[in-house]
Amino acid sequence: MRKLLLLALLLFLPFAVSAQTPARAGSLADVAFIEGHWLATTANGAVEAYWSAPATDNIAGFIRMTKDGRATLYELFAFEQTDQGPVALVKHFKPGLIGVEEKDKSDRYTFLEAGAGRAVFVKQGEPLRVLYEKRSADRLVIALGREENGKWVFKDLFDFKRMK
Repeated sequence: MRKLLLLALLLFLPFAVSAQTPARAGSLADVAFIEGHWLATTANGAVEAYWSAPATDNIAGFIRMTKDGRATLYELFAFEQTDQGPVALVKHFKPGLIGVEEKDKSDRYTFLEAGAGRAVFVKQGEPLRVLYEKRSADRLVIALGREENGKWVFKDLFDFKRMK
């Protein structure tokens, strides 16, 4: 009887371990769809973005916000591959390249999940999610998610069209 119990435990153990295995860590390939030159128009002006193709362990990019022919804000982006998956790092600058965050700080977003043409990140230290979603070959949306009544609700922030 003891041998039968041990055999059953050994057969069941791989299933028990895999049930507790966390979701895959993700990779830069999950965010590669963001590559390109994009433009969004908002009530606050134009938002131009560029993201490179993945190279080595990162994707680099920037956002330039303008209104009435003047820059209002710059954002420097880096998606970096880590052992836990990609992280999104963002630094903001006012015109004149005056940093918004402290010199050695940046906003940090950790990878949560991805699907075909979409990736979700969580802002560290805040209950905020960011969805990057390619809705067509020439349309990319960045949406912000907040929890409402136990569900995550996403609202489009920037609706980009591909620049050609």
